[in-house]
Amino acid sequence: MSTPRIKVIIRCNRCGEKFTLRGRKDRGRVDTGFKQCLCSNDADFEIEEEPT
Repeated sequence: MSTPRIKVIIRCNRCGEKFTLRGRKDRGRVDTGFKQCLCSNDADFEIEEEPT
């Protein structure tokens, strides 16, 4: 059985851009495939999880 998908909201703390993605929880971490913001930020994010 596959793990349920969850809604993830990622907000960049540098430019304020907001991304809404779906991901899967794996070993306590959420995997969405998100790598970096449009402003090239790859580390400074606020991440919020919501069950779907």
